[in-house]
Amino acid sequence: MRISATIVTLNEERNLPRALESLTCVDEIVVIDSGSTDRTREIAARFGARVIEQSWLGYARQKDFAAANATHDWILAIDADESLSELLQAEIMALRTSEPAAAGFRFPRRAQYLGGWIHHSGWYPDAKVRLYDRRRGRWVGDYVHESVVIDGDAADLTGDLHHFTCASLEEHAGTMERYTTLAAEELRAQGRRSSALRVILSPPATFLKTYFLQQGFRDGHRGYLIAKMAARYVRLKHQKTRQTRPR
Repeated sequence: MRISATIVTLNEERNLPRALESLTCVDEIVVIDSGSTDRTREIAARFGARVIEQSWLGYARQKDFAAANATHDWILAIDADESLSELLQAEIMALRTSEPAAAGFRFPRRAQYLGGWIHHSGWYPDAKVRLYDRRRGRWVGDYVHESVVIDGDAADLTGDLHHFTCASLEEHAGTMERYTTLAAEELRAQGRRSSALRVILSPPATFLKTYFLQQGFRDGHRGYLIAKMAARYVRLKHQKTRQTRPR
């Protein structure tokens, strides 16, 4: 089993070295860049990655493009703000001794938020298929929350994929503005609408779910902030869904 790692980038010079340093368990690294103006492409090349320039196609199409341009059929897809834990590296390295029967492998993703690791709040284990056979898998979701859909079974690995999220509340708020706009566009593209009642009721319901049911209180002050921002996210999403008009 030979593995190509793929990363799609845009101005990721801050995050990319950490991601690339963790990819010791693959045979090839392919970076698809969509017009970076910083040192992203230079950094990728320095780590031995094959860099391909491609204007942005949407989340799923960009990642399918990356997979299609890889040399090997087994794809390890990570984002520039992610990295493999040592355990996950070792597990993937062990897989290379044979051809797996599974169509893909799922593993947990642990997020670092405001400088600390999150263990609850609905953010962990957040298991996702990220290692897959491209002959039996494809990406879906061109707006937000893209994911791999595979034709066959997924096996589980135990090592964490580390996700380095927002370092500040300002960064979180900026990300939320972009993502809620995309989420609203997705809802409208699906023919779904929101209501004033959802704008009012969804935020407190989301806060209670995140902070109590998903035990965000066990993540301390970060858990409280995550729950608060989750409530803000759904409020903005529904407000923007009501305001946005089809293109």
